[in-house]
Amino acid sequence: MKALWKGGISFGLVNTPVRLYSGSVSHRIDLDMIRKKDHCAIEYVRVCKKDGKEVPWDEIAKGYKRDDGDYIVLDKDDFAKAMPEKTQTIEIFEFVLEDEIPSQYLEKPYIVEPEKSASKTYALLRAALKKSGKVGLAKFVIRSAEHLGILKVEDDAILLIQIRFDQDLRDPSEAKIPENITIQKKELDMAMTIIDQMTEKFEPEKYKDTYKDELLKMIKKKLAAPKGKKVVENDTPKTKPTKTDADDLLEQLKASLEAMKN
Repeated sequence: MKALWKGGISFGLVNTPVRLYSGSVSHRIDLDMIRKKDHCAIEYVRVCKKDGKEVPWDEIAKGYKRDDGDYIVLDKDDFAKAMPEKTQTIEIFEFVLEDEIPSQYLEKPYIVEPEKSASKTYALLRAALKKSGKVGLAKFVIRSAEHLGILKVEDDAILLIQIRFDQDLRDPSEAKIPENITIQKKELDMAMTIIDQMTEKFEPEKYKDTYKDELLKMIKKKLAAPKGKKVVENDTPKTKPTKTDADDLLEQLKASLEAMKN
């Protein structure tokens, strides 16, 4: 793994030098953009809007647009000077119960690894988090942006889970959420029976990306077929029948239970 960030965790007056690694990995199938008629690969280039010329990466900077249309250029030093202490520190400023954090705030996991000289302080923070049953609420800066996160223990590792700021979440009331809907007792009882019968222990290793597997099968079929010949599928995709609110909800629930028995 390649470290994404190096710095330290600030816990009171104790500083633990650490490295951050991404806690997730993408398994997407690499697909290129091509021109349909001749399979010519599409290339994206960075072009100056004034003269139409391509701009190499080493000539690109970040800028803030002024009212007169010109830009103020910002470099790495400017970003570091804005928050020098935060660019190198995961600052724990509060401890909270993890259950108090709604799931919509959770965003991205990182694995926290201590530097060799910081094994003792890392172990101390890990033990303290375990015993308290709490998570450390912290702020940190990655790629010139400030983030909020929680430090928690999973097995023997400390994880940093990036969470969203409240201002970044949309209010669910902006959507058309149904209210004052009458649910019959029979309907609710049957729905609860379905939930009980479908309840299992969460074992994440059981769940696979089946869409990716099916797409790979299709790619292999096309690779095996003679060039230019269209691959014809014999079996049509199975789709579940859709129901509307006008249908008998109780009958749908009964049918669901019958299907689960078979």
